[in-house]
Amino acid sequence: MKHTLKYISSICLLFSMFLGSAQETSTTATKEIVPVKPKTETAKPEIQQAKPDSIKTDRYGLRVGVDLYKLTRGLYDKDYKGIEIVGDWRLTKKYYLAAELGFEDKTTDDDRLNSTATGTYIKGGFDYNLYQNWLDMENLITLGLRGGFSTFSQQLNSYKIYNPNPYWGEQPPIADGHKYNGLTAGWIEVAMGLKAKVFNNVFVGFGVQLKMLVANSKPDGFDNLYIPGFNRTYDGSFGIGFNYTVSYFIPIYKKKTVIPVTPAKK
Repeated sequence: MKHTLKYISSICLLFSMFLGSAQETSTTATKEIVPVKPKTETAKPEIQQAKPDSIKTDRYGLRVGVDLYKLTRGLYDKDYKGIEIVGDWRLTKKYYLAAELGFEDKTTDDDRLNSTATGTYIKGGFDYNLYQNWLDMENLITLGLRGGFSTFSQQLNSYKIYNPNPYWGEQPPIADGHKYNGLTAGWIEVAMGLKAKVFNNVFVGFGVQLKMLVANSKPDGFDNLYIPGFNRTYDGSFGIGFNYTVSYFIPIYKKKTVIPVTPAKK
């Protein structure tokens, strides 16, 4: 009996030790292993490099051309011969000195008389370029002012005598042929035009002029029906003209202009 109790107590001691060891192992196994996050470096802001400013090269020089309208008009109008040379010089970025020099011979057949005006003229002034070009463009939309002067002659070819009671019909025209030399005229005009670069240094243009006559010496006995450079005078002191030109640009020197680049919005 004594040995039996000793045996039972030994078994209970071993069982309790086993339970304690199992509990300790379970507790250790249930512990979570938390991974340690590596330290991250603070992100440095990117330094954006400023874009360089654009540099535009402006060319300065002389542009010379011819009015194709006057040059070709004589091909289909037997009563007209003429030529006009046009030119401009770039003075500043926007302003141009401009001039036109021409010759005209025009026969006008009116209800009462037929006359031929022959002479030369010159116009001078300036143009202002309203067009903002890109880097390599050289187009122009201009508004300008001119002063014009013409010296010419008028030949009275024929005329008709006015008959208030043409019962027997209209009288035939009377040939005259008298020529009046040394006539002059002066005017001012507002010129509007455009020029577009079509090839290297070659430009085509179109212009319209609104004119006001300020001085006009007339021949004896009749008015000037046409003044070289001013055109016809049917509308009194006011006239209108236009031209269609082709011109060539002769570069003389260059100027560089820095165009700042606007920074991009964040």
